[in-house]
Amino acid sequence: MSQYDTLIVGGRYFDGSPNPSRIADIGIRDGRIATIADAGVLDPARATRVIDARGCWVTPGFLDTHTHYDAELIVAPSLSESVRHGVTTVLIGSCSLSMVCSDAEDASDIFTRVETVPREKVLPILQKYKTWQRPKEWVEFLNAHPIGPNVISFLGHSDLRTGVMGLHRATDRSVAPTKEELGRMDQLLEEALEEGFLGLSTMCLKWDKVDGDREWSKSLPSTYARWREVSRLNRLLRRYGRVHQGAPNAANPLQVTQYLRETLGWLRKPLKTTLIAMIDLKGNPTVRPMARLVAWLANGFGGNFRWQLLPTPFAIYADGMDIVLFEEFGAGEMALDIRDQLERNELLKDEGYRRTFRKFYKEKLSPRAWQRDFGDAIVLDCPDASLVGRNFAELARERGVHVVDFFLDMVVAHGRALRWFTVVGNHRKDRLREMVKSPHALITFSDAGAHIRNMAFYNLPLRFLKLVCESQGQGEPVMSPERAVHRLTGEQADWLGIDAGYIREGDRADITILDPQGLDQDLEQVEWAEMENFGLERMVNRVPGCVKHVLINGRAAVTDERIEPELGKQGGFGQFLRAGQR
Repeated sequence: MSQYDTLIVGGRYFDGSPNPSRIADIGIRDGRIATIADAGVLDPARATRVIDARGCWVTPGFLDTHTHYDAELIVAPSLSESVRHGVTTVLIGSCSLSMVCSDAEDASDIFTRVETVPREKVLPILQKYKTWQRPKEWVEFLNAHPIGPNVISFLGHSDLRTGVMGLHRATDRSVAPTKEELGRMDQLLEEALEEGFLGLSTMCLKWDKVDGDREWSKSLPSTYARWREVSRLNRLLRRYGRVHQGAPNAANPLQVTQYLRETLGWLRKPLKTTLIAMIDLKGNPTVRPMARLVAWLANGFGGNFRWQLLPTPFAIYADGMDIVLFEEFGAGEMALDIRDQLERNELLKDEGYRRTFRKFYKEKLSPRAWQRDFGDAIVLDCPDASLVGRNFAELARERGVHVVDFFLDMVVAHGRALRWFTVVGNHRKDRLREMVKSPHALITFSDAGAHIRNMAFYNLPLRFLKLVCESQGQGEPVMSPERAVHRLTGEQADWLGIDAGYIREGDRADITILDPQGLDQDLEQVEWAEMENFGLERMVNRVPGCVKHVLINGRAAVTDERIEPELGKQGGFGQFLRAGQR
């Protein structure tokens, strides 16, 4: 009889802490780490399967703690676009958006426009499969579902609010929830916390809009809540020691002080709070230092606060005007509010509208995520091939027109066939290297599963490891490889309070085996691949020669860089991980 189901031999073993790595053998039995020993001690003959990891890193499976896989998880539970990059635990329910309490159409409408996954794909999925209305029922569904990676979840405030109040009342500024409705929100949130949800996610950013025919283009329901409603729910989070994830209103920077008041622990338990996002914005260089100051104040005065930080340039792709960046100013919002393309084109051709657009375009002091510089936007694809590879500003100069007029002319002429690209932040490597060292930030924010034509950060953990390895090769190390792995694994698991992120005897065997030499390639390249069971393609990442093997619960999910066919089709891989069970 074999002593081990799997034996990993000769790899550089990282346990998920900042402790020094070493060459070791790891024996796995019944989905758990059975033995960790010096290399050569364990007998390969006693194992059913042997993985030769010489020259590779053996790390805990990575945590991706900001995804929007809520809909995809239902019909394509392998989540293979993350697993292939070594991710073994994903967090859903971010940005106030879960699919738990609201009915099928409401859940679809608060999700699809914000996350740019087509409504005509998501709504039928929810209408067919959604039988749950409560957190307990959602967890029961997950426990019976053949999920690929482990799943952890927030309860989304927009979902909670809509489930209790209905979408119309939840998006009416003049309506406040009744005493009974507030009590119902309390009950559902407490049920979620009892079932092991991480906590609550909220949204104050008003650029994110509702889809569908009923409440089209209203902001997300969470944005309509008065702060006393949020503070009331926070009392439950504080009692259970759980997490509040939020997004401040970029148009009102002082609004972040409301989150600061909540996280502080004066005469009460601190509230774990994570906000979106620490970023070095091109369009607003004050965001980065202000984020550092906010984190210092919050944690220095008794809070428990973390920003979310994307450890790579924030690259955005757009089809015509269909990109959330235009929601942040009046003229762009006005155009995106019109769904009919012909009607929108008439607006874009109107000279009065163009004057308004040019006014917003030249404003440099208003709060914004996009730098509003068409000279920093490259045309990637267009029926007019002469535009490809060039920026809008130089093309406009050649034609002797204002760059806004040229851009709008191209949108009218080509619509979504005009595809372009820009980087909105984290463009300065020296600033980025400083930010990733911050103890007040979580290395996360991939948005995996969303913005399927606009961005692709599925390989976020590998990008972070490359940044660290490059700094070492240049003689200016940002941190040790052990600390880098810790930031992607044990550190986040510890802060969230979940059983993940480590390789120690007795731990669940969620393991990534990667060749560090595979990090020495362009990890920012994107490709197109099928989005399983959605009937469309999306932008993804591919990193050949890097992640060799992935084990989830001791089972092979990736073998020799290939996704195992059973992943997402059979049970025994990932599971719903309950918070507070560490």
